[in-house]
Amino acid sequence: MMRRPPENTSISTPVLHTRDAEIPWGWIAAVVIPVLLLAPAIWNGYPLLQYDTGGYLARWYEGHLEISRSNAYGIYLHLGQGSYFWINLVCQALLTLWILHLTLRVLNMAQPLRLLAIALILITATALPWLASMLLTDIFAGLAVLALYILVVHNGKLSIVEKISLFLFTSFAAASHTATFGVLLGLCCAGWIVKPLLGPRLQITGLVQGSLTILAGAAMLLAANVFLTGRLAWTPGGASVSFGRMMQDGIVARYLNDHCDKIKLKLCPYRNQLPATADDFLWGNDTIFDKLGRFEGMNGEMEFIATHALVAYPLWQAEAAAEATAEQLVEVSTGEGNTGWIPHTYGIIERYLPEQVKAMRAAQQQHWNIKFTAINWIHVPVALASMLLLAAIALTALWRRRIDDVELLAATVCVALLGNAFICGVISGPHDRYGARMVWIATFVVLIAAARFLASRYGWLHGRRDRNLSTPSL
Repeated sequence: MMRRPPENTSISTPVLHTRDAEIPWGWIAAVVIPVLLLAPAIWNGYPLLQYDTGGYLARWYEGHLEISRSNAYGIYLHLGQGSYFWINLVCQALLTLWILHLTLRVLNMAQPLRLLAIALILITATALPWLASMLLTDIFAGLAVLALYILVVHNGKLSIVEKISLFLFTSFAAASHTATFGVLLGLCCAGWIVKPLLGPRLQITGLVQGSLTILAGAAMLLAANVFLTGRLAWTPGGASVSFGRMMQDGIVARYLNDHCDKIKLKLCPYRNQLPATADDFLWGNDTIFDKLGRFEGMNGEMEFIATHALVAYPLWQAEAAAEATAEQLVEVSTGEGNTGWIPHTYGIIERYLPEQVKAMRAAQQQHWNIKFTAINWIHVPVALASMLLLAAIALTALWRRRIDDVELLAATVCVALLGNAFICGVISGPHDRYGARMVWIATFVVLIAAARFLASRYGWLHGRRDRNLSTPSL
């Protein structure tokens, strides 16, 4: 016997027509968005590579811990190498589609045509398709921020499968890169701090689940290190990379000049010959670093100098950290490291994946056919404008002392961008790559805010207003 619908249930003919009209657009979005996200790799003829890609590819084969190279991400790459890594790229594109759609859904804005329009703007005006098409952890950085926001703030709107999927993805993203781990940890800490202000807006259940992703990410990373190297240890590199940033700021030279008459250090004879940048020191050809044994020979000394220089020059360190953070915020150009000159990555592929050398060498990137100058005429202004608008959205909500879900997302992304700039700028030194991998989510949030405004004023895309756009007070 058929059950009667509740008496207060009413489905009008226009609503049914709207749902029928959305079905083809849903299928179009599900196909078009992943294809366009992978358009750079498809045009290239092989996944895009970066200077650091080789270090991750080698993790499966070399059986030791490498500076700033996650074994968890190395295992992920190895699982897709039989497909020439196209499985990895498809996975990245589908994850991107899923999280973009899920973000709109929990905000009650998930119409297919709106998703398609927003995705097309992101694909055209941000680094997103280049990140999705590349064999590097960078695509997970921004996606993990959105995933954590959904899991924490909108936990009650998720199915059990969605909660588990978001939890596993966020944990893996945390395990894939130390900077991503740091940003996510900072967001969780910020969530607990503002919990008294937001009250029921932040449920304990969501905060606990979000915080547990950090612990699970740490466990994943440690388990991967044990599996591949037999060592229960964290991925090395924090102190060594910080040393490079301090050297670039002139702090290392000052420390050597002040202490070489008291402490015998390997770098003392070279204190007046240090290169201008950390990249030149760590990754240049025939450098002082090479002569002194690279990381194997210098790890202990670099950690010693970095640690003691923090104590010796606290004010200088604070000023350098502030400058590096500010500089990192505006370094957002697309394409850093995606040139034809990536010899280390080529060498790793030739050594461990000889069957892929022909395809790799035939790609457009390896023929220097990828140029980012014109692309960045669009990407950089869009990124900078997006950050300014994002800050305006968050600050306006704070000034009104009323914040809705979109504004809370804007505030979350602001904190993530500042955390990313601080972690990457202070530890590694400012690089465009670190900004570009995260700033596209600022553009995404601004587009969401614009779509909401248009929908509330003009019924954009569907001739009707979105519902449930309340603005609870702080």
